[in-house]
Amino acid sequence: MILLLSSAHRPDDRRVAALEAASLAEAGFDLLHVCVAGEASPAGVPTVALRRGPGVVQRLMFLVRIGLVAARHRPRLVQANEPDSWAVALALKAFLRCRVLFDAHEDYLDPDRLGAVARPLRPLAARALAGLFRAFARHSDGILCVSAERVAVFPLPRRAPPVLIVRNTVRRAETLALPRAEAATLARFDSVAVGAMGWQRGWPAMVAALAATPLAPFRCVIVGPVTDGSEPSLRAEIERRGLTDRILLVGRLPRALALERAARGQIALVLFAARARNHETALPHKLFEAMALGLPVAVSSAVRPAAALVRDIGCGVAVDAERDAALADALGSLYFRPLDRLVMGELGRRASLGRLAWEEDAAGLVGFHGRLLGTARSGLKGNGDGG
Repeated sequence: MILLLSSAHRPDDRRVAALEAASLAEAGFDLLHVCVAGEASPAGVPTVALRRGPGVVQRLMFLVRIGLVAARHRPRLVQANEPDSWAVALALKAFLRCRVLFDAHEDYLDPDRLGAVARPLRPLAARALAGLFRAFARHSDGILCVSAERVAVFPLPRRAPPVLIVRNTVRRAETLALPRAEAATLARFDSVAVGAMGWQRGWPAMVAALAATPLAPFRCVIVGPVTDGSEPSLRAEIERRGLTDRILLVGRLPRALALERAARGQIALVLFAARARNHETALPHKLFEAMALGLPVAVSSAVRPAAALVRDIGCGVAVDAERDAALADALGSLYFRPLDRLVMGELGRRASLGRLAWEEDAAGLVGFHGRLLGTARSGLKGNGDGG
């Protein structure tokens, strides 16, 4: 059995459950996702979801509970999806002699993520955590990362376990089922940001760029919650700059409705702030979802792997989002080039159906788990030794 162990991810998590776990189950592996209670899990993904209270003590107690659940199932391979569940997985390895895999899809060593530590001590805490990760990796059997840039900053030991890049892409069938974006219209120019929003996720750049672009058709549509507590500041800034009729805060929507709303836009924004290591090595879901919709993308050049991908495919523009004029000029230029927007969107969608389809990464993921388990046919359907 493969056991996916999550101390923070929920049953409906996009990467861990809907992509990774679902693909492993489709490949014929016997698996179980042990996680935090939340929305329903994807079809075909067996799940044990446990309630977890707030606070450090409750999280520690939750780790004990998921460890006990995991031990009862005696897995042959444990995929841990957070650093603390990684520690639990390694404890299980000591007792059960199972294999351990860590999915490092976030940069947990980014000092800005260490909010519980006093700011002057964060660099020191990050170095201490890096040493702990290096020790954990030495005793693990594999690492998953979201980008090559994330691999480069991950503290691997000299004798490192094998590493596989698994991106946050979109299934081909989902891409084909999504509505096609209205990128080429001149009647309006809605720039759309989908997903969690916050100060470091780019709303200051969006507001400043829109204020510098007085053309009436220009609007910004934010589809998703403001998750860092900065919504009052965002609303105050919109009011101060007189943009209440040009910046729409839609709020949280179910994923299907959020993508449907995004498809009515003309360009997608991925404007993570610079100088945040977790952002600088990211390949976020929202980038691939925009490409699947056929939306051209304006991405911050600070998000290095995303900017490189957009340049390589030609599906949008990379801009210095820290410079208000640069972003405003880029958006203004794209407004007057509707056919270029159409071509960019089509190039992104073709890539989503081709080399960037989730199925390409899923094949590697299935093979990786199969090799760790020593299965003869890497977990293909009909393999009686599928884990």
